[in-house]
Amino acid sequence: MSGEQLFDKPELRRFHQARWDESMIFQQGTSGERGVLPPLAEPELAQAVGARAELPAGLRRTAPPTLPELSQMHVLRHYLRLSQETLGVDLNIDIGQGTCTMKYSPKVNDSFVRSSKVADLHPLQDESTVQGMLEVIHRLERMLCAISGLDRFSLQPGSGSAAIYTNIRMMQAYHASRGEAEQRDEVITTIFSHPSNAACAKTAGYKVITLFPDVNGYPDIEALKQAVSERTAALLITNPEDTGIFNPRIADFVRVVRDVGGLAIYDQANANGLLGITRAREAGFDMCHFNLHKTFSTPHACGGPAAGACGVTEELAPFLPRPTVEFDGTRYYLDHDRPMSIGKVRPFHGVTPNLLRAYAWIMSLGSEGLRQVAETAVLNNNYLMRKMLEIPGVTAPYADGRRRIEQARYSWQQLTEETGIHSAQIGERAADFGVHYWTSHHPYVVPEPATLEPSESYSKADIDEYAAIMRTVAEEARTRPEVIHGAPHASTIHQIDHDAMGDPETWAITWRAYRRKYLGEQMPQPPRWSPGGDRPQRSVREKARHR
Repeated sequence: MSGEQLFDKPELRRFHQARWDESMIFQQGTSGERGVLPPLAEPELAQAVGARAELPAGLRRTAPPTLPELSQMHVLRHYLRLSQETLGVDLNIDIGQGTCTMKYSPKVNDSFVRSSKVADLHPLQDESTVQGMLEVIHRLERMLCAISGLDRFSLQPGSGSAAIYTNIRMMQAYHASRGEAEQRDEVITTIFSHPSNAACAKTAGYKVITLFPDVNGYPDIEALKQAVSERTAALLITNPEDTGIFNPRIADFVRVVRDVGGLAIYDQANANGLLGITRAREAGFDMCHFNLHKTFSTPHACGGPAAGACGVTEELAPFLPRPTVEFDGTRYYLDHDRPMSIGKVRPFHGVTPNLLRAYAWIMSLGSEGLRQVAETAVLNNNYLMRKMLEIPGVTAPYADGRRRIEQARYSWQQLTEETGIHSAQIGERAADFGVHYWTSHHPYVVPEPATLEPSESYSKADIDEYAAIMRTVAEEARTRPEVIHGAPHASTIHQIDHDAMGDPETWAITWRAYRRKYLGEQMPQPPRWSPGGDRPQRSVREKARHR
């Protein structure tokens, strides 16, 4: 299909993604080819060092590592080609990745991270040599305490889901300290809270009770009252939920759970519209977590490395992962002497490059700037919502006529009933215009969903362009459905086999896995890192299995 046929709206951007059919880097190169030729040490130096630094036999390789052998030019070419086959927040209007809070990450913050003062640090250095980084971690913790109203934070988790799991482990340790760990085996969440809440609770051995919304889109408080009991360990809830609807009775939800002895845990991954406006403390929460790679601007980096932050009240602080970063008035130090701690949840001290980026972002804005971030994000979202609801076939279920906070979950159900075009197909066609589009978590509660979130980074022109693309695709569903059925036409790849994508047996996310699954090679298993004595406490189910 020609460009004129693909793009019949001259006011919209004509886009075509590069396609290189690039092979994996392990399949490239020539034996003996090199990108770097390090000079040999002088004979006298080599002899002197070799005599003192001979590695034990168990630490020496018996064969060279099987790495690609390429010149610098070929390495650069490979990764530049791959970069041309991707979309990201620095290339496109990334409004369509709802719930992910895609925003601009200032490049000056990258310069801090790449500085040798940071990049050359090692987590096993003596505390006296890393006072600067320990100060950043400590000060970032205090900033997050001010933003949330809670008393202490751990920055050790490596992602949002890891932070949720960390909070669940601390909650579990708290109940164990009161002799109630076995009794309290149920966790309550809501269908529009992030699925990681239910998944992490289930992984930790809990029965999960899920609340559905009432007619206004709020979680049903009467259903909550029926669900709580002496078995309730916690409420895990997102507010605003992924619908973008803020629950004004959130303090009542917290009170219902705490009245039966449960803890209230606030998933604040959707905090971008709340900064400086409302806090976990005022709603009565015992714990919360932030995604630094969302609200606080650190890069998502294609799913990693992320950074999670867990906040707790003073009562729960003894259970924080160890070590914590403390300050005695003259120096910063790591406190390992925490007998009630759940232990480590990842090696060392968290994803420190992203901790530094988040620290710099907060410092650059200050308290007034953080509130302006929230106000702009809410303004952008409600402007987009107005533009979207002008498109025939789009609705915003629940809370009819009410504004949303930082995102909204739309429904294309009317368009689907009229044309047979589904929401996922709209996303495939959107790729032809160089933008991303996301439907929803599964299962779809909102039929034919689309979740859009214009953070504070996007201009009115950006939002207008994105809305115009959505309107154009909706018009094509009625007038040129064959274009949508064949989309994407201008992307790196055409349509994919979703059944295969959903089968873990087909996944090969490393070269080793590819060789094992598709080339039939037998691969030796490398040694795995073990947390040693700092293992998190066993789950309820694990304890039962080991009794």
